Amino acid sequence: MNYNTQMEAAKKGIITPQMKIVAQKEFREPEFIRKHVAEGKIAICANKNHSSLDPNGIGSMLRTKINVNLGVSRDCKDYDVEIKKVMEAVNMGAEAIMDLSSHGDTTGFRRKLTSTCPAMIGTVPVYDSVIHYQRDLATLTAKDFIEVIRLHAKDGVDFVTLHCGITRKTIEQIKTHKRKMNIVSRGGSLVFAWMCMTGNENPFYEYYDEILEICREYDVTISLGDACRPGCVADAGDVCQIDELVRLGELTKRAWAKDVQVMVEGPGHVPLDQVEANMKIQQTICMGAPFYVLGPIVTDIAPGYDHITAAIGGAVAAMAGAAFLCYVTPAEHLALPNINDVKQGIIASKIAAHAADIAKKIPHARDIDDKMADARRKLDWEGQWECAIDPEYAKSIRDERTPEFDDTCSMCGKFCAVRSMNKALNDEHIDIL
Repeated sequence: MNYNTQMEAAKKGIITPQMKIVAQKEFREPEFIRKHVAEGKIAICANKNHSSLDPNGIGSMLRTKINVNLGVSRDCKDYDVEIKKVMEAVNMGAEAIMDLSSHGDTTGFRRKLTSTCPAMIGTVPVYDSVIHYQRDLATLTAKDFIEVIRLHAKDGVDFVTLHCGITRKTIEQIKTHKRKMNIVSRGGSLVFAWMCMTGNENPFYEYYDEILEICREYDVTISLGDACRPGCVADAGDVCQIDELVRLGELTKRAWAKDVQVMVEGPGHVPLDQVEANMKIQQTICMGAPFYVLGPIVTDIAPGYDHITAAIGGAVAAMAGAAFLCYVTPAEHLALPNINDVKQGIIASKIAAHAADIAKKIPHARDIDDKMADARRKLDWEGQWECAIDPEYAKSIRDERTPEFDDTCSMCGKFCAVRSMNKALNDEHIDIL
C-alpha cells in the first residue's frame, strides 16, 4: 500500500521503516509505535526529502526529546560557527535542531542542514519570509507566506512552527486584557503586526487547509506555535493563552483528518505550581498531541541562568506529560548563544528530560543511573566518566583538585563514607588518620 505520511501509514496498519527504528530506540514493539502514531499521540517528524535523518519519535510515553535553537542574525552572522554549534548539539544527543536564522543565505544554510544533519530539522517560515523576498513585512501577501512554507518543505524540513492560533480576535484580546509582556513570541509578534498593518486575517489560519496539503505532500509535521505564550510569570494562564490553546486543539483535529502530524507548542514563563496544570489542560484540549515546551521558565529574575530556571520547569513539565523540551541557554533574553551557551543549555535540558523519564518509568531510563551507582560504590572513576552526562567537565574538576589518595576525593579524603563502608563490609581495617 502507498502512503504520503507516517500518520496515513499508521492508520492503514502499515509499520514504516521509521517506526521500526523508533521502536528499537524506545524498547517498544513496532505495533505500539504504529498505534500511537495513528492516534496522533506520537509524531515521527520525517520529511521525505531529509535523506540524512536518523528518525526519532516524540510522545509523552517515549523518552523526552530535546530541541536546540540555532541560526544567524544580523548581529551574529557566521555560518561556520552555527555549523559548529549544530555538530556540538548532535554529538551531545540533541534530537532536533531548529534553524531560526533571520539574516543572510538562509536557504543555503537550511539545505546544508537537511542534507547532512541526522537530527530532525525545524524552521519558522514566517521569519524567513522577509529574508526570502527582501521586502518589508506589510508588503507580503498570504500567498508569499504559503510559498515559503512550500520551499521549506521541499528543502527537507521535518517540522515547521506556524502561528496559526492567533486571529484578528487576538488583537482585541491583547488590547483589552492588559498583559505585562504582551506577545513575546517572535513569530507571533510578526503575524500580529502583519494583521494590524494589513487589516487581514492571519494567513496561517485562513489558508490552513492549503498549508495542510503542502505538509501532507512532503510529510512535514506542523508544530502549532503558541504566539500568546506568557513572557513573564504574571501572564501565565491568562485569557489570551488559553483561548489560543483552544483554537490549537481545533486545528489539531483538522490536521489529523488530513493525516498530517501535529505537535503543540506550550509556555513560556509559568510559576512552578502551575506547570503540571498547563500540561494537563493541553493534553485534554489537544487530545494527547505531543506537547513541545520552551522551559517552562519558572521565575523571571535569572538572566544568565535561565538554563537552570528552564530545567526546573522542564523536569516538572515532562513528568506531567510534555514530550519535547526546547532548550534554554544562559544567553536567553540577552544574546545569541555561543558554543558554550549551547552546551550548557543542552546539558540542563537533558538533565531535566532524563529526570522526568525516570519519574515516568520510561523503559530502561534508569539503567545508566544504576550503572553510575555501581561505579560509585566501587570508587571506579573511569566507570563514572562513562556514565556522566558531561564526562570531560566532571573529570576536569577531579583533576584540578587531585586528592592525596586515589580511592578518595578532596572533599572527604579518608572520611569517605563509600570507602569506609567498603572496608567495613570486607572486614578490613578502616584507617582515617
